Amino acid sequence: MSSTPVATSEIFDVVIVGGGPVGAALGALLARLRSRALRVLLLERDVPDLAQPIDARDLRVFALSRASERILRAAGAWSALAAVPGVLTPYERMHVWPRDAEPRSGGSLTFDAAELGEANLGYIVGNAALQRAALAAFIEGGGTVQRAQLDDVCFAEVGLELLTSAGRCMAKLVIGADGGGSRVREIADLGVEAQDYLQLAMVANVQSERPHEHTAWQRFSGEGTLALLPLASGESSIVWSLPRARAEALLASPPHEFASELTTASAGVLGALELASLRRSFPLRRVNASQYTRERCALMGDAAHIVHPLAGQGVNLGLLDAAALAEVLEAATLEGEDLGAMRVLRRYERWRKSDNELMATALDLFNRFLAFGGDEWSRWVERGLGVVGRSALLRRPFAERALGLAGDLPRVARRA
Repeated sequence: MSSTPVATSEIFDVVIVGGGPVGAALGALLARLRSRALRVLLLERDVPDLAQPIDARDLRVFALSRASERILRAAGAWSALAAVPGVLTPYERMHVWPRDAEPRSGGSLTFDAAELGEANLGYIVGNAALQRAALAAFIEGGGTVQRAQLDDVCFAEVGLELLTSAGRCMAKLVIGADGGGSRVREIADLGVEAQDYLQLAMVANVQSERPHEHTAWQRFSGEGTLALLPLASGESSIVWSLPRARAEALLASPPHEFASELTTASAGVLGALELASLRRSFPLRRVNASQYTRERCALMGDAAHIVHPLAGQGVNLGLLDAAALAEVLEAATLEGEDLGAMRVLRRYERWRKSDNELMATALDLFNRFLAFGGDEWSRWVERGLGVVGRSALLRRPFAERALGLAGDLPRVARRA
């Protein structure tokens, strides 16, 4: 990494590396700051064709919380998602049960939107649709997207220079939103701790014998976790996490055998299941950046943290990062502070790092004691799940956390 920046006519306030849903949402939020418009560049190697209509079908889907919905509304991305039928699927209930309990029994846990006075618990949306809506909102807000990859960053006291496959540019701040293998994190020498779960998550769309009831179903099976997420088509999207060897064998099995095993793993909660798409998989790991910031650099989303997907919190945590960082940078512009100063960026890190690490630890415990149970501690946790499920008072804080309504929320994620 070179140390002396080279003069260039391309000068930006902020450069975001990574144009996935989280990076694009941050760009859209920064483009709509009330204080003053920032000049923002977004670098992304694989920019989708935004002229093509949004497709509702996607094997990779997210369960967006209420907080994420509010953030996307503030970013100007929600209207594009809501405009296309079938892209957003609201779900009204979440039903969770462990291996030794029957679905819908006293040993299970159900969150119901009606009990909370909410219209729904959130929305299921595809990754591609979410990315395209956020990118379009960023561009509409005046942001610049460049199809390029980051090669190097030259840090200096008054700014930084970025060397990309498309050329050079100058900026006050670079933000890494470039995923678990973040190039920004590597160049900035921000350390990382990683843990391989030795599991694969399998994703596919399935048709069920019984309707999904606008409910997100999740079972802890003792050898992993299975989630069935409702889709507008009447199908469900599965996220099935299992030990790697077991998952690889299932992925190689004929479709009818896979469907039979899947039906058994679901305890038949929706009747017989049949594959309605191809099967895909991705490895599971936990990633925590040792620091989220250094002078003129900040990490967010998967570049800063990757958590187990069993509660569907990954993209929601990333969108909270985006909203918090946008709020911190807006406050800095109002005070006339240098956006890349460490005193500014540390406010963001202190805000988000502890909350993200708390969620990652909680998901680790769920994975250990519920997804892969069997010992005495696991049985106590399973009993506790039933106790919570039978008490409206105990259920509420868990439901509010799932909705994204608990904790120290950014301004745009709070209730109006």
